[in-house]
Amino acid sequence: MMDWTDRHCRRLHRLLSRRALLYTEMVTATAVARGDASRLLRHDAMEHPLALQLGGSNPGELAEAVRIAAPMGFCEINLNVGCPSDRVQSGAFGACLMREPALVADCVAAMIEASGGVEITVKCRIGVDEQDPRTTLPAFVDAVAAAGVRRFTVHARKAWLKGLSPKENRDIPPLDHPLVAQLKRARPDLTIVANGGLGDLAAVEDRLADGLDGAMVGRAAYHDPVAILGDADARIFGQFTAPVSPEAAARGMLDHIEATVSEGAPMTVVTRHMLGLFAGRPGARRWRRMLTEDARAPGAGPELVLAALRAVSPEARAA
Repeated sequence: MMDWTDRHCRRLHRLLSRRALLYTEMVTATAVARGDASRLLRHDAMEHPLALQLGGSNPGELAEAVRIAAPMGFCEINLNVGCPSDRVQSGAFGACLMREPALVADCVAAMIEASGGVEITVKCRIGVDEQDPRTTLPAFVDAVAAAGVRRFTVHARKAWLKGLSPKENRDIPPLDHPLVAQLKRARPDLTIVANGGLGDLAAVEDRLADGLDGAMVGRAAYHDPVAILGDADARIFGQFTAPVSPEAAARGMLDHIEATVSEGAPMTVVTRHMLGLFAGRPGARRWRRMLTEDARAPGAGPELVLAALRAVSPEARAA
């Protein structure tokens, strides 16, 4: 979710669910260790519970990034061993590390030592290219678990690094959720979270019913956040509260938009994450147009969101 789940996106998603664990976009350990860590890791306390996701393959750099990030309040620091993007492959980390479980074990051991007690977790694929996931996945998990990791999020697809684009890798390799469930049965001592192809809360409930400890939803939660997150606290966490409406979530972003604009940033850095609030609802196209085209106008601010709400929402017009 690089370039997607920034702090503005996470603020919106937290308004919709108090319980869901949110993840940062993946940040490279090199950037944190050698760059402007305070900017890269910036977040607000209201985003918690929040996990930081790191990319890298150098144990020393990963350890230094963890030492910097650990005091910042993240509840988990996750090593991404599943991303198939071109940038990741050129940096020799992400999904290509599925071929190097011993190196991943060295990385997480260094991260754990530097963590000060913050949990270190791993997100992976079931394999890459010619690997046989039935043997590769258990062997990978065993090696990394031996180094101290107890929580794995498994995207139930191979990454085909040869011949498919990153976008195609999200859809074309077939899903094998039964293999992930089998991993959980074989390693009941580990926390295993399902990922991949989960497009609604019913799919999440299916994975939980299959014995998995959790489910991670990515792009579906971004494109239709109300459908995924707005009812998650009640359906998944058993908190019997009314789902958050898109109107309420939009109004909850007004102060943040005003603060962001006052810092000199364009309104669109926030509103681009709000385009899916009315997905599948009347007026969704008008909402998206106003929050993209009109939001680029000089001086655009929170009042534009109110105008867009009045244009699409009976609730807002009645208020």
